Amino acid sequence: MWHEVERLQAEVFSALPDKFRGVREPTTWVVVQRGGKHADCVLEGPSFDKDGNLYVSDIPWGRIFRIDPQGQWDLVVEYDGEPNGMAVRPDGRLLVADMKNGLMLLDPGTGQITELLGRAEIEGFKGLSDVIYASNGDLYFTDQGLTGMHDPTGRLFRLSADGKLHKLISNIPSPNGVVLDAAEQTAYVAVTRANQVWRVPLLPSGDVTKVGIHVQLSGGHGPDGMAHDIEGNLAVAHAGGGRAFIFTGHGDPLAIVHVPQGITVTSVAFHPTEGGLFLTEAESGSVLRAPWKHRALPLYSHQ
Repeated sequence: MWHEVERLQAEVFSALPDKFRGVREPTTWVVVQRGGKHADCVLEGPSFDKDGNLYVSDIPWGRIFRIDPQGQWDLVVEYDGEPNGMAVRPDGRLLVADMKNGLMLLDPGTGQITELLGRAEIEGFKGLSDVIYASNGDLYFTDQGLTGMHDPTGRLFRLSADGKLHKLISNIPSPNGVVLDAAEQTAYVAVTRANQVWRVPLLPSGDVTKVGIHVQLSGGHGPDGMAHDIEGNLAVAHAGGGRAFIFTGHGDPLAIVHVPQGITVTSVAFHPTEGGLFLTEAESGSVLRAPWKHRALPLYSHQ
């Protein structure tokens, strides 16, 4: 039996200040992804640190911002890259899934960003999308590129804490957001072009088995970033659909989150201590906040 579905209304928490906006010469990313249309930012990758600061990336312009709890923005770095999903480490550094450069490591104190892993051995990545740490330091990340139903060759990798790279799946039509359940026995992958969330059981050996569809969506472009709360509920950003969803751990719908502006909800993050769901909306260049009673599943960054 499904739960009664709540309807939640998000509000603007903070928007990209005007000083960081403005017309720029379109990058290759803007030409391909946006058909050359003007985009003064495309926000992604919301990630909280231990101090309650929220980091967001700006894909086409190679920027990463820090937003303090009062909603004030700081530019941490601007570099030759396309930063997408991010994860904060216990030492405060950010692991960045860069569509252009691979896995990058950012020191937010100095703004120094360096390459951690530029390619899979001698093979280049297609274009990384999202990252999540397990509690033991293993890193799971998606390699999306421009894959889709026409080319189901997107990949899910695990970079173990000892530095060994494992290709877990290689036939995903557009793998995007990735999260782990509380027991870290299952990964969930947003498969954008198929409009699905896949359930990926993880064996003790580290291999995967019996991969299946956890949630089937429709409309928009498909699911993007995701996040778990402390109760095991799964929030899913629906890019192109102008909303996000929250599902139970069994995949039953709990809530629909409506946004006040734009339709490109790219990612989500539960607040680590206070509850509430934060969402990035790319068209308006804003971070939104919706009420939610549960805080985030404990984060690797908060160990």
